[in-house]
Amino acid sequence: MKKGSKFSNIYLIFVFFILYAPVFYLMLYSFNSGETMSHFEGFTLKWYKELLGDTRLLIIVLNTVIIALLSATFSTIIGVIGALGISYVKKVRMKRALLSFNNVLIVSPDVIIGASFLIMFTIIGIKLGFMSVLISHIAFSVPIVVLMVLPKVQEMSPTLLDAARDLGASSWDVLSKVVLPYITPGIFAGFFMALTYSLDDFAVTFFVTGNGFSTLSVEIYSLARRGISLNINALSTLLFLFTMLLVIGYYFINQRYGRSGSMGVRK
Repeated sequence: MKKGSKFSNIYLIFVFFILYAPVFYLMLYSFNSGETMSHFEGFTLKWYKELLGDTRLLIIVLNTVIIALLSATFSTIIGVIGALGISYVKKVRMKRALLSFNNVLIVSPDVIIGASFLIMFTIIGIKLGFMSVLISHIAFSVPIVVLMVLPKVQEMSPTLLDAARDLGASSWDVLSKVVLPYITPGIFAGFFMALTYSLDDFAVTFFVTGNGFSTLSVEIYSLARRGISLNINALSTLLFLFTMLLVIGYYFINQRYGRSGSMGVRK
């Protein structure tokens, strides 16, 4: 057991090293005073100063954050409704069919999804830009929210709902005071997953972005095509740190609601 545990720890360390070594290498050279990533000449913050002084880039950052927050909010609302609707379906075949339809956007290649949205927006006459990106992000985020919320709905005991109804609770009271508080950890998980997916998405966004509107992922790709610049390192570092803050925030929120939920059960 001890040898197996030691081997597992070594394997995990190796895997995390492979995953994070390129990220930390990129972050390190965002502080390089030189012009390339071939040699670290000295510590500097000039690349970050250039980013903060770039008005166009700040607008792109603002666009990205607004799109992520709006798409996460709307997809969470739709996803919670969808998860509740699927859980209340009695027929097993119908439930499986709905879950299969929900998972189509998750398993489908991003290129196909992006091209499909591009064709749809072109046919119905929606101009490519803010609205097209927002609709696309909501569409591919809803299935993720459903998958995050549905397990919490399914693990909720039906006797809990019956007890609330026996005590005179209306349908709205059961939903707002019993169901939603119980599935809150799943709702937060879905919201943060949708938020990070929106921030990181490139393939779908690349298809549905029009002239005059861009997001960070598309902008980083455009900068990389022009040539190697440490501006890309600085921008990627900020995006990575922001994503890590979201993950840490979700962890603490989940821990808080987990403790309050367990205390409620004890009471």
